Amino acid sequence: MIILKKHFRLLVVSMLLFAFGTVSVWSQQDAQYTQYMYNTISINPAYAGSRGNLSVGLLHRSQWVGLDGAPKTQTFNFHTPVGYRGVGVGFSVVNDVIGPTSETYFDADFSYTIHTSLEGKLSFGLKASVHLLDIRFSELNQDTSGGLDPTLQTDVDNRFSPNIGAGVYYHTEKFYAGLSAPRILETKHFEEGANPTVANEQMHLYLMTGYVFDLNESLKFKPTILTKAVKGAPLQVDLSANFMLNDKFIIGGAYRWSAAFSGMFGFQVSEDLLIGLAYDKETTELGNTSFNDGSFEVMLRYDFIKTKKNLKSPRFF
Repeated sequence: MIILKKHFRLLVVSMLLFAFGTVSVWSQQDAQYTQYMYNTISINPAYAGSRGNLSVGLLHRSQWVGLDGAPKTQTFNFHTPVGYRGVGVGFSVVNDVIGPTSETYFDADFSYTIHTSLEGKLSFGLKASVHLLDIRFSELNQDTSGGLDPTLQTDVDNRFSPNIGAGVYYHTEKFYAGLSAPRILETKHFEEGANPTVANEQMHLYLMTGYVFDLNESLKFKPTILTKAVKGAPLQVDLSANFMLNDKFIIGGAYRWSAAFSGMFGFQVSEDLLIGLAYDKETTELGNTSFNDGSFEVMLRYDFIKTKKNLKSPRFF
């Protein structure tokens, strides 16, 4: 355990070298969020403009705190309706770092919404993405006792790959459901030659739903489910339950199937500003180690609400 704590990069090296013995590295995972319900635009382009005003969000996640080289993710996004014809647009940046690997996504989102009833709205979305990949193989080539590994001498710098995505999103004042594939193309990140491997990004399929129950005049309850499926990886299911008190305080918990328990807290500072915090504790063997202090998230969302006279209460999703 002490060796793993001090030399986590050696574990990464072993994993990479094992992968390099094959032709491809499959099932590269998208960035993971506990507060996905406040970061929906990152996984479903049809969400763009659904809040009815310009909405700006920031999120930072530090995973497996205490492990050198553990994942860190930052996201920035904004989206807004455009005119009165059901059009919404959005833009987001996602930076994901793990060990010697850095990935940055630039996403542009477009949605079109139709009314299916007095309360129901159905949105269709498209996403266009640009992906930049850096892999610092030189950081892994540390052991010089037997000579430098020739397969770990050439870094990958800003390898460019485009992608497209799509999604549908239905919501009322109390209910929402969405299905999306934010990146459909299985893009090739780097060719054989510089390193004897090819890494492909697999398509991720997301299914999400949630409902807001009014328990009384001051207390709301919102259970949600997010399911993520990707080829070559186990099905991931996130179950969460949040309570909102007096349209101000949000507290809840979540369970990631066979992976982690989470606690969440939010504070609606004003009709415009929401602050959220989350903490994950792994239920796997990695979570039981003394040097893994869990995962932390902090989130900020600001809605530029133009007319507050008819605002019933802050949106819970």
